Amino acid sequence: MEILALVIGILFLLVLIIQFKMNTFVSLILTSVLTAILLGMNLTKIAATIEEGIGSQLGELSLVFGFGAMLGRLVADAGGAHKIATTLIDKFGRKRLQLAIMLASFIIGIALFFEVGMVLLVPIVFAIAVEAEVPILYLGIPMAAALSVTHGFLPPHPAPTAIAAALGASDGKVLLFGIIVAIPAAYVAGPLFTKLAEKFAPSAFKQKGNLSSLGEVKEMAPEDEPSFGLSVVTSLFPVILMAITTIYKMTVDGGTTPTKNATMLDQIVAFIGDPAIAMLISLLFAMWSMGWARGRATKDIMETVENAVKSIAMLLLVIGGGGAFKQVLISGGVGDEVAKIFTHSSISPLILGWLVAVVLRIALGSATVAALTAAGIVAPLMSAAGVDPALMVLAIGAGSLAASHVNDAGFWMFREYFDLTVKQTLSIWTVLETVISVVGICMVMILNMFFH
Repeated sequence: MEILALVIGILFLLVLIIQFKMNTFVSLILTSVLTAILLGMNLTKIAATIEEGIGSQLGELSLVFGFGAMLGRLVADAGGAHKIATTLIDKFGRKRLQLAIMLASFIIGIALFFEVGMVLLVPIVFAIAVEAEVPILYLGIPMAAALSVTHGFLPPHPAPTAIAAALGASDGKVLLFGIIVAIPAAYVAGPLFTKLAEKFAPSAFKQKGNLSSLGEVKEMAPEDEPSFGLSVVTSLFPVILMAITTIYKMTVDGGTTPTKNATMLDQIVAFIGDPAIAMLISLLFAMWSMGWARGRATKDIMETVENAVKSIAMLLLVIGGGGAFKQVLISGGVGDEVAKIFTHSSISPLILGWLVAVVLRIALGSATVAALTAAGIVAPLMSAAGVDPALMVLAIGAGSLAASHVNDAGFWMFREYFDLTVKQTLSIWTVLETVISVVGICMVMILNMFFH
């Protein structure tokens, strides 16, 4: 019944958006209510579950998104995004632009949550695409692929870090193996997949992207633009702060978060590395570097900031709606039902871990929840079969990325930013995530042959 309710819910959502052209946020909330009723949830608890889903999804993201949009707009309005774009095009040449974007996204992705990386990189990718006169998706796909692999395979991201702790795997080993798995997965799902996507979804490559979140791009004389170095430092300031915290934790604290007995330095480093605080500090720096230092009045800077927030209001609501749907599925017992299906299976533990994560990801939408639930199911099998815990972390991580669709916040972000229809998003974003997942498990199985 739980699986049937999930299928009906997803079909209902697609009909509302595609057939009736209803607003995505309203459609997601209506679908959440219908699915909750089908799952037999207590009617008095449905509203609270939806509120909990929206709250948990937007709690930190609202700060990160808000500050990220402001930061991106300040850099764009000062001419910084244009400066980064023209310099990268000059240095790498138009032929190697995809690799330049992938490299930048991979580095940024290691330190940042997927959503934060997307918020920071989209303005730069748009600026480069416009300057180089290539379709937005030509650079958007490699960017999304690089961000996705870091999210699924590399600590300190929530899913790999949490599964490593649950399975007793070494963070360092997961990171090392994770990079070996992530690089080919990003390349296949990035530049190689872009060529294929251009053939089977050509209409998507004609889209100009949703530039409303960036506002009108102001034209500037080259001598009025900030320097390339200052533009990059301002754009990557949150990455720098989070990277400092990550390196400090791994070298000084052995990968753990400071406890009650933490020194003042421990506390300060943990404080500045928190995504919301890192974005706030970075925003203040951007106000100076792209505003006051360039002779802009405070009133002018605040106008840029306000315009940035107006443009992301609907995007935030849509992501919150995705969180509501996800919470209804989890509270309604869909995850538990999937777990039962796989309890008595005799498949290789690595393949089983991947499969369970794939099914949970399709059912629940959240990569982190899918990964943690899968870890709990396969942990006993892993120790019995003598599988390396680091490889199991990566197998589950690969599975947790597969087939992202309408119950995942990342799906809606990609759709909104690149201004695609639901059908186009399914044919590009969903396939891209699945390619990463399949290449990921293949790489894990190859590694297993050498480290078994």
